[in-house]
Amino acid sequence: MGQPAIDIKSEIGPLKRVLLHRPGGELENLMPEYMERLLFDDIPYLKIAQQEHDAFCQLLREHGVEVVYLTDLVAESLTDPKVKQQFVTEYIREAGVRGEKRTAMIAQHFLDLSTHNMVSAMMAGLRKAQVHGYGRKNLTDYLGDDYPFVLDPIPNLYFTRDPFAAIGNGVTIHRMHTVTRRRETLFAQYIFTHHPQYKNTPVYYDREAESSIEGGDILVLSPQVVAIGISQRTQPWAIEQLAKRLLSPQVGFSKVLAFDIPKNRAFMHLDTVFTMVDVDKFTMHPGISSHLRLFVLELEDGHLTITEEEESLENILKEHLNLDSVTLIKCGGGSVIDAAREQWNDGSNTFCLSPGRVVAYSRNHVTNRVMEDAGIEVLTIPSSELSRGRGGPRCMTMPLVRGSI
Repeated sequence: MGQPAIDIKSEIGPLKRVLLHRPGGELENLMPEYMERLLFDDIPYLKIAQQEHDAFCQLLREHGVEVVYLTDLVAESLTDPKVKQQFVTEYIREAGVRGEKRTAMIAQHFLDLSTHNMVSAMMAGLRKAQVHGYGRKNLTDYLGDDYPFVLDPIPNLYFTRDPFAAIGNGVTIHRMHTVTRRRETLFAQYIFTHHPQYKNTPVYYDREAESSIEGGDILVLSPQVVAIGISQRTQPWAIEQLAKRLLSPQVGFSKVLAFDIPKNRAFMHLDTVFTMVDVDKFTMHPGISSHLRLFVLELEDGHLTITEEEESLENILKEHLNLDSVTLIKCGGGSVIDAAREQWNDGSNTFCLSPGRVVAYSRNHVTNRVMEDAGIEVLTIPSSELSRGRGGPRCMTMPLVRGSI
Protein backbone atom coordinates (compact mmCIF):
# COMPACT_ATOMS: atom_id res chain seq x y z
CA MET A 1 0.00 0.00 0.00
CA GLY A 2 1.11 3.56 -0.64
CA GLN A 3 1.52 6.36 1.85
CA PRO A 4 -1.81 7.38 3.44
CA ALA A 5 -3.26 10.79 2.59
CA ILE A 6 -3.33 11.79 6.28
CA ASP A 7 -1.10 10.27 8.96
CA ILE A 8 -0.35 12.35 12.06
CA LYS A 9 0.40 10.41 15.24
CA SER A 10 2.66 13.02 16.89
CA GLU A 11 3.92 16.59 16.82
CA ILE A 12 7.52 15.57 16.24
CA GLY A 13 7.64 12.53 13.95
CA PRO A 14 9.79 13.09 10.81
CA LEU A 15 7.78 15.40 8.56
CA LYS A 16 6.88 13.89 5.18
CA ARG A 17 4.19 16.17 3.68
CA VAL A 18 2.90 19.59 4.71
CA LEU A 19 0.24 22.01 3.49
CA LEU A 20 1.14 25.69 3.11
CA HIS A 21 -0.37 28.81 1.59
CA ARG A 22 1.95 31.29 -0.10
CA PRO A 23 0.73 34.80 0.84
CA GLY A 24 -1.02 36.45 -2.10
CA GLY A 25 -3.23 39.33 -3.15
CA GLU A 26 -5.22 39.12 0.09
CA LEU A 27 -2.39 40.99 1.85
CA GLU A 28 -2.56 43.75 -0.78
CA ASN A 29 -6.21 44.27 0.19
CA LEU A 30 -5.49 45.06 3.83
CA MET A 31 -6.39 48.64 4.80
CA PRO A 32 -5.65 50.40 8.12
CA GLU A 33 -9.34 51.20 8.64
CA TYR A 34 -10.35 47.54 8.50
CA MET A 35 -7.42 45.69 10.07
CA GLU A 36 -9.29 44.92 13.30
CA ARG A 37 -12.18 43.51 11.28
CA LEU A 38 -9.70 41.22 9.46
CA LEU A 39 -7.76 40.27 12.65
CA PHE A 40 -4.52 41.97 11.66
CA ASP A 41 -2.41 44.41 13.68
CA ASP A 42 -0.20 45.55 10.80
CA ILE A 43 0.12 45.39 7.02
CA PRO A 44 2.86 43.07 5.74
CA TYR A 45 4.75 44.05 2.59
CA LEU A 46 3.68 41.27 0.22
CA LYS A 47 6.87 41.06 -1.87
CA ILE A 48 9.09 40.48 1.16
CA ALA A 49 6.51 38.25 2.87
CA GLN A 50 6.53 36.02 -0.22
CA GLN A 51 10.33 35.93 -0.26
CA GLU A 52 10.36 34.91 3.40
CA HIS A 53 7.69 32.28 2.80
CA ASP A 54 9.61 30.91 -0.19
CA ALA A 55 12.72 30.62 2.00
CA PHE A 56 10.65 28.67 4.52
CA CYS A 57 9.40 26.31 1.79
CA GLN A 58 12.91 25.82 0.46
CA LEU A 59 14.18 24.90 3.93
CA LEU A 60 11.42 22.30 4.25
CA ARG A 61 12.22 20.80 0.85
CA GLU A 62 15.92 20.67 1.69
CA HIS A 63 14.97 18.44 4.62
CA GLY A 64 13.06 16.03 2.42
CA VAL A 65 9.56 17.40 2.97
CA GLU A 66 6.92 17.39 0.23
CA VAL A 67 5.25 20.83 0.20
CA VAL A 68 1.71 21.09 -1.17
CA TYR A 69 -0.13 24.38 -1.57
CA LEU A 70 -3.68 25.18 -0.53
CA THR A 71 -4.55 26.92 -3.81
CA ASP A 72 -3.43 23.87 -5.81
CA LEU A 73 -5.43 21.41 -3.71
CA VAL A 74 -8.59 23.50 -3.94
CA ALA A 75 -8.25 23.89 -7.72
CA GLU A 76 -7.68 20.14 -8.08
CA SER A 77 -10.92 19.59 -6.16
CA LEU A 78 -13.00 21.62 -8.64
CA THR A 79 -12.48 19.74 -11.91
CA ASP A 80 -16.19 18.86 -12.19
CA PRO A 81 -18.04 21.93 -13.59
CA LYS A 82 -21.06 21.27 -11.36
CA VAL A 83 -18.87 21.12 -8.25
CA LYS A 84 -17.09 24.30 -9.32
CA GLN A 85 -20.42 26.12 -9.79
CA GLN A 86 -21.63 24.88 -6.41
CA PHE A 87 -18.41 26.05 -4.76
CA VAL A 88 -18.70 29.54 -6.24
CA THR A 89 -22.33 29.84 -5.17
CA GLU A 90 -21.59 28.67 -1.65
CA TYR A 91 -18.56 30.94 -1.33
CA ILE A 92 -20.54 34.03 -2.40
CA ARG A 93 -23.37 33.21 0.00
CA GLU A 94 -20.96 32.74 2.91
CA ALA A 95 -19.33 36.07 2.07
CA GLY A 96 -22.66 37.73 2.85
CA VAL A 97 -23.68 38.74 -0.68
CA ARG A 98 -27.45 38.91 -1.23
CA GLY A 99 -29.62 39.50 -4.30
CA GLU A 100 -29.91 37.40 -7.46
CA LYS A 101 -28.42 39.97 -9.84
CA ARG A 102 -25.50 40.76 -7.56
CA THR A 103 -24.78 37.09 -6.93
CA ALA A 104 -24.93 36.25 -10.64
CA MET A 105 -22.61 39.14 -11.54
CA ILE A 106 -19.98 38.07 -9.01
CA ALA A 107 -20.29 34.38 -9.91
CA GLN A 108 -19.71 35.16 -13.58
CA HIS A 109 -16.68 37.28 -12.68
CA PHE A 110 -15.10 34.26 -10.99
CA LEU A 111 -16.21 31.63 -13.51
CA ASP A 112 -14.62 33.59 -16.35
CA LEU A 113 -11.22 32.86 -14.77
CA SER A 114 -9.20 29.66 -14.92
CA THR A 115 -9.89 27.49 -11.88
CA HIS A 116 -6.52 28.18 -10.25
CA ASN A 117 -6.78 31.93 -10.84
CA MET A 118 -10.38 31.85 -9.62
CA VAL A 119 -9.35 30.30 -6.30
CA SER A 120 -6.56 32.88 -5.88
CA ALA A 121 -9.00 35.70 -6.65
CA MET A 122 -11.49 34.40 -4.09
CA MET A 123 -8.77 34.35 -1.45
CA ALA A 124 -7.65 37.87 -2.35
CA GLY A 125 -11.13 39.35 -1.96
CA LEU A 126 -12.97 41.43 -4.53
CA ARG A 127 -12.83 45.19 -4.88
CA LYS A 128 -15.87 46.99 -6.25
CA ALA A 129 -13.65 48.46 -8.97
CA GLN A 130 -12.83 44.96 -10.23
CA VAL A 131 -16.43 44.01 -11.09
CA HIS A 132 -17.65 45.31 -14.44
CA GLY A 133 -21.01 47.00 -14.11
CA TYR A 134 -20.96 47.11 -10.32
CA GLY A 135 -23.19 49.87 -8.96
CA ARG A 136 -25.90 50.62 -6.48
CA LYS A 137 -28.36 47.75 -6.85
CA ASN A 138 -30.18 47.75 -3.53
CA LEU A 139 -30.61 49.64 -0.25
CA THR A 140 -27.61 47.92 1.32
CA ASP A 141 -25.35 49.34 -1.40
CA TYR A 142 -26.55 52.88 -0.77
CA LEU A 143 -26.04 52.60 2.97
CA GLY A 144 -22.60 50.98 2.72
CA ASP A 145 -21.32 52.72 -0.37
CA ASP A 146 -18.01 53.85 1.17
CA TYR A 147 -16.86 50.28 1.81
CA PRO A 148 -14.52 49.45 -1.09
CA PHE A 149 -14.97 45.67 -1.22
CA VAL A 150 -17.66 43.46 -2.67
CA LEU A 151 -16.01 40.52 -0.87
CA ASP A 152 -13.58 40.85 1.99
CA PRO A 153 -10.04 39.49 1.56
CA ILE A 154 -9.00 36.44 3.59
CA PRO A 155 -5.54 37.51 4.83
CA ASN A 156 -5.21 34.89 7.58
CA LEU A 157 -4.98 32.07 5.04
CA TYR A 158 -1.21 31.76 5.26
CA PHE A 159 -1.81 30.38 8.76
CA THR A 160 -2.94 27.02 7.40
CA ARG A 161 -2.88 25.46 10.87
CA ASP A 162 -6.28 26.81 11.91
CA PRO A 163 -9.11 25.95 9.43
CA PHE A 164 -8.64 22.20 9.82
CA ALA A 165 -6.40 19.79 11.69
CA ALA A 166 -4.90 16.42 10.73
CA ILE A 167 -5.26 13.97 13.63
CA GLY A 168 -4.34 10.32 13.26
CA ASN A 169 -5.65 9.29 9.82
CA GLY A 170 -8.51 11.82 9.78
CA VAL A 171 -9.23 15.52 9.95
CA THR A 172 -11.33 18.03 11.81
CA ILE A 173 -12.89 20.81 9.72
CA HIS A 174 -13.50 23.71 12.02
CA ARG A 175 -16.11 26.26 12.86
CA MET A 176 -13.90 29.32 13.18
CA HIS A 177 -14.48 31.67 16.10
CA THR A 178 -14.80 34.84 14.00
CA VAL A 179 -16.96 35.45 10.95
CA THR A 180 -13.90 36.85 9.16
CA ARG A 181 -12.24 33.41 9.08
CA ARG A 182 -15.21 31.12 8.43
CA ARG A 183 -14.84 31.10 4.64
CA GLU A 184 -11.38 29.55 5.11
CA THR A 185 -12.88 26.23 6.10
CA LEU A 186 -14.96 26.07 2.93
CA PHE A 187 -11.72 25.40 1.05
CA ALA A 188 -11.01 22.47 3.37
CA GLN A 189 -14.57 21.17 2.98
CA TYR A 190 -14.16 20.85 -0.78
CA ILE A 191 -10.69 19.31 -0.53
CA PHE A 192 -11.91 16.56 1.80
CA THR A 193 -15.10 16.02 -0.21
CA HIS A 194 -13.84 16.19 -3.80
CA HIS A 195 -10.03 16.01 -4.09
CA PRO A 196 -9.04 12.64 -5.63
CA GLN A 197 -6.34 12.04 -3.01
CA TYR A 198 -8.13 13.32 0.09
CA LYS A 199 -11.87 12.81 -0.46
CA ASN A 200 -12.09 9.57 1.53
CA THR A 201 -10.45 11.03 4.66
CA PRO A 202 -12.54 10.53 7.85
CA VAL A 203 -13.87 13.83 9.22
CA TYR A 204 -14.09 14.07 13.04
CA TYR A 205 -15.58 17.57 13.38
CA ASP A 206 -17.83 19.51 11.03
CA ARG A 207 -17.64 23.20 10.13
CA GLU A 208 -21.41 23.50 10.65
CA ALA A 209 -21.09 22.61 14.36
CA GLU A 210 -22.42 25.07 16.93
CA SER A 211 -19.17 25.68 18.85
CA SER A 212 -15.88 26.99 17.57
CA ILE A 213 -12.58 25.15 17.51
CA GLU A 214 -9.35 26.13 15.73
CA GLY A 215 -6.30 24.14 14.71
CA GLY A 216 -3.77 26.18 16.67
CA ASP A 217 -5.35 24.71 19.80
CA ILE A 218 -4.84 21.08 18.72
CA LEU A 219 -1.55 19.27 19.41
CA VAL A 220 -1.08 15.54 18.79
CA LEU A 221 1.38 14.71 21.57
CA SER A 222 1.55 10.96 20.95
CA PRO A 223 -0.36 8.11 19.26
CA GLN A 224 -2.47 7.97 22.45
CA VAL A 225 -2.74 11.60 23.62
CA VAL A 226 -4.11 14.78 22.03
CA ALA A 227 -3.83 18.17 23.73
CA ILE A 228 -6.46 20.84 23.02
CA GLY A 229 -6.46 24.41 24.30
CA ILE A 230 -9.53 25.96 25.90
CA SER A 231 -8.75 29.36 24.47
CA GLN A 232 -10.16 32.60 23.16
CA ARG A 233 -11.20 30.72 20.00
CA THR A 234 -11.86 27.11 21.07
CA GLN A 235 -14.88 26.44 23.26
CA PRO A 236 -15.28 23.66 25.85
CA TRP A 237 -18.32 22.08 24.18
CA ALA A 238 -16.37 21.66 20.94
CA ILE A 239 -13.58 19.90 22.83
CA GLU A 240 -16.04 17.48 24.43
CA GLN A 241 -17.63 16.64 21.08
CA LEU A 242 -14.27 16.13 19.39
CA ALA A 243 -12.97 14.08 22.32
CA LYS A 244 -15.85 11.61 21.94
CA ARG A 245 -14.77 10.97 18.34
CA LEU A 246 -11.04 10.80 19.02
CA LEU A 247 -11.45 8.47 22.01
CA SER A 248 -13.79 6.10 20.17
CA PRO A 249 -12.48 2.61 19.31
CA GLN A 250 -12.62 3.49 15.61
CA VAL A 251 -10.08 6.32 16.02
CA GLY A 252 -8.12 4.96 18.96
CA PHE A 253 -6.72 7.81 21.06
CA SER A 254 -6.91 7.16 24.82
CA LYS A 255 -6.78 10.66 26.36
CA VAL A 256 -7.47 14.29 25.54
CA LEU A 257 -5.68 16.86 27.70
CA ALA A 258 -7.62 20.13 27.79
CA PHE A 259 -5.42 23.12 28.65
CA ASP A 260 -7.31 26.14 29.99
CA ILE A 261 -5.22 29.11 28.85
CA PRO A 262 -5.79 32.90 29.24
CA LYS A 263 -8.48 34.27 26.93
CA ASN A 264 -6.76 37.15 25.16
CA ARG A 265 -5.10 37.90 21.82
CA ALA A 266 -1.53 37.49 23.15
CA PHE A 267 -2.42 33.89 24.09
CA MET A 268 -4.61 33.31 21.02
CA HIS A 269 -4.14 29.53 20.70
CA LEU A 270 -2.43 26.84 22.73
CA ASP A 271 0.41 26.64 20.19
CA THR A 272 1.26 30.31 20.74
CA VAL A 273 2.28 29.47 24.32
CA PHE A 274 3.16 25.76 24.21
CA THR A 275 4.72 23.52 21.55
CA MET A 276 6.51 20.18 21.51
CA VAL A 277 10.11 20.19 20.24
CA ASP A 278 11.40 16.74 21.25
CA VAL A 279 10.18 13.56 22.90
CA ASP A 280 10.57 15.12 26.34
CA LYS A 281 11.04 18.84 25.61
CA PHE A 282 8.46 21.60 25.20
CA THR A 283 8.58 25.35 24.67
CA MET A 284 6.27 27.45 26.79
CA HIS A 285 5.55 31.05 27.56
CA PRO A 286 6.23 31.66 31.28
CA GLY A 287 3.00 33.68 31.52
CA ILE A 288 0.82 30.53 31.40
CA SER A 289 2.40 28.68 34.33
CA SER A 290 0.49 30.59 37.01
CA HIS A 291 -2.83 30.51 35.10
CA LEU A 292 -2.93 26.95 33.82
CA ARG A 293 -5.70 24.50 34.62
CA LEU A 294 -5.64 21.11 32.93
CA PHE A 295 -8.38 18.51 32.48
CA VAL A 296 -8.06 14.89 31.36
CA LEU A 297 -10.88 13.59 29.16
CA GLU A 298 -11.29 9.83 28.78
CA LEU A 299 -14.00 7.49 27.52
CA GLU A 300 -15.30 4.83 29.89
CA ASP A 301 -18.13 2.50 28.84
CA GLY A 302 -19.09 4.95 26.10
CA HIS A 303 -19.30 7.92 28.49
CA LEU A 304 -16.91 10.86 28.66
CA THR A 305 -15.17 11.35 32.02
CA ILE A 306 -13.40 14.56 33.00
CA THR A 307 -10.76 14.84 35.72
CA GLU A 308 -8.98 18.03 36.75
CA GLU A 309 -5.24 17.59 37.31
CA GLU A 310 -3.61 19.53 40.13
CA GLU A 311 0.01 18.52 39.57
CA SER A 312 2.68 20.69 37.94
CA LEU A 313 2.73 20.78 34.15
CA GLU A 314 5.97 18.77 34.14
CA ASN A 315 4.44 15.99 36.23
CA ILE A 316 1.24 15.94 34.18
CA LEU A 317 3.19 15.56 30.95
CA LYS A 318 5.44 12.89 32.46
CA GLU A 319 2.47 10.86 33.63
CA HIS A 320 0.35 11.00 30.51
CA LEU A 321 3.20 10.66 28.01
CA ASN A 322 5.02 7.97 30.06
CA LEU A 323 8.23 9.98 30.32
CA ASP A 324 10.96 9.83 32.95
CA SER A 325 11.57 13.58 32.81
CA VAL A 326 10.29 16.69 31.03
CA THR A 327 12.09 19.92 30.15
CA LEU A 328 10.05 23.10 29.75
CA ILE A 329 11.97 25.67 27.70
CA LYS A 330 10.77 29.15 28.55
CA CYS A 331 10.20 31.76 25.85
CA GLY A 332 12.62 34.62 26.41
CA GLY A 333 14.67 32.49 28.79
CA GLY A 334 12.45 33.52 31.70
CA SER A 335 13.17 37.24 31.32
CA VAL A 336 9.94 39.20 31.66
CA ILE A 337 11.04 41.71 29.02
CA ASP A 338 12.45 39.21 26.51
CA ALA A 339 9.51 36.85 26.99
CA ALA A 340 6.95 39.59 26.34
CA ARG A 341 8.79 40.88 23.27
CA GLU A 342 9.44 37.48 21.72
CA GLN A 343 5.98 36.18 22.61
CA TRP A 344 4.59 39.05 20.49
CA ASN A 345 6.51 37.52 17.57
CA ASP A 346 5.61 33.91 18.43
CA GLY A 347 8.80 32.81 20.13
CA SER A 348 6.99 29.77 21.56
CA ASN A 349 5.41 28.86 18.21
CA THR A 350 8.06 26.48 16.90
CA PHE A 351 7.53 23.85 14.20
CA CYS A 352 9.15 20.45 14.56
CA LEU A 353 10.68 18.73 11.52
CA SER A 354 11.85 15.71 13.50
CA PRO A 355 12.63 15.03 17.17
CA GLY A 356 14.92 17.78 18.44
CA ARG A 357 14.96 19.75 15.15
CA VAL A 358 12.69 22.78 14.84
CA VAL A 359 12.03 25.81 12.64
CA ALA A 360 11.80 29.19 14.38
CA TYR A 361 11.78 32.87 13.46
CA SER A 362 15.30 34.30 13.43
CA ARG A 363 14.13 37.45 15.24
CA ASN A 364 13.44 35.47 18.45
CA HIS A 365 17.14 35.09 19.18
CA VAL A 366 16.86 34.84 22.97
CA THR A 367 14.40 31.94 22.88
CA ASN A 368 16.32 30.28 20.04
CA ARG A 369 19.53 30.37 22.09
CA VAL A 370 17.76 28.88 25.10
CA MET A 371 16.45 26.05 22.90
CA GLU A 372 19.94 25.40 21.55
CA ASP A 373 21.31 25.32 25.11
CA ALA A 374 18.71 22.62 25.83
CA GLY A 375 20.04 20.50 22.95
CA ILE A 376 17.52 21.48 20.26
CA GLU A 377 18.70 22.11 16.69
CA VAL A 378 17.12 25.41 15.63
CA LEU A 379 16.71 26.21 11.94
CA THR A 380 15.80 29.87 11.51
CA ILE A 381 13.85 31.64 8.81
CA PRO A 382 13.53 35.38 8.08
CA SER A 383 10.37 36.91 9.44
CA SER A 384 10.28 40.69 9.30
CA GLU A 385 7.02 40.64 7.31
CA LEU A 386 5.52 37.19 8.00
CA SER A 387 5.52 37.88 11.74
CA ARG A 388 3.27 40.93 11.27
CA GLY A 389 0.34 38.54 10.93
CA ARG A 390 0.87 37.39 14.55
CA GLY A 391 1.66 33.77 13.81
CA GLY A 392 4.82 31.65 13.78
CA PRO A 393 6.17 28.65 11.85
CA ARG A 394 3.71 26.21 13.42
CA CYS A 395 0.80 28.53 12.59
CA MET A 396 1.91 28.58 8.93
CA THR A 397 1.98 24.79 8.54
CA MET A 398 -0.52 21.95 8.47
CA PRO A 399 1.36 18.63 8.48
CA LEU A 400 -0.43 15.95 6.50
CA VAL A 401 1.99 13.04 6.95
CA ARG A 402 4.64 12.37 9.60
CA GLY A 403 6.75 9.27 10.11
CA SER A 404 6.79 7.34 13.35
CA ILE A 405 9.24 8.24 16.12
